[in-house]
Amino acid sequence: MFLHELKPPKGSNKRKKPVGRGQGSGSGKTSGRGSKGQKSRSGRAVIHGLEGGQMPLIRRLPKFGFRRKNPVIYQIVNIEGLGKFKDNDIVTPVVLKERGLVKSAYKVVKILGVGDIKKPLTVQAHSFSKSAEEKIKKAGGKIEIIKKTI
Repeated sequence: MFLHELKPPKGSNKRKKPVGRGQGSGSGKTSGRGSKGQKSRSGRAVIHGLEGGQMPLIRRLPKFGFRRKNPVIYQIVNIEGLGKFKDNDIVTPVVLKERGLVKSAYKVVKILGVGDIKKPLTVQAHSFSKSAEEKIKKAGGKIEIIKKTI
């Protein structure tokens, strides 16, 4: 097979229908768009959401909920990740960043209680889950909550 012998598969190339080329072509005058009206004009057809004078659905339904403009997005660290530290270490966001457990030392950190911890550690973070708090205290460690500056 050579380059000059290549052809597209049968039925893959569809010829565009020529419209507006006189009455004899079968699609002259209105070019297959029917008669007058918004849908027969060029440009955008019917705008989504407009219901012709009727109150649009989006305005009929009640508003609910709320989203903060600047949501607090926690960097999550599980307790099992704190197993890398030695006994009585002080774990801060800066130390977590150095060990690769969080991406930034300046963003908010939350400790979750997934996994177990055997070592007594002093953990400083912005927030703790109840189970994480219990497990750290049970292992003989301390928790210190850092004030959020957001």
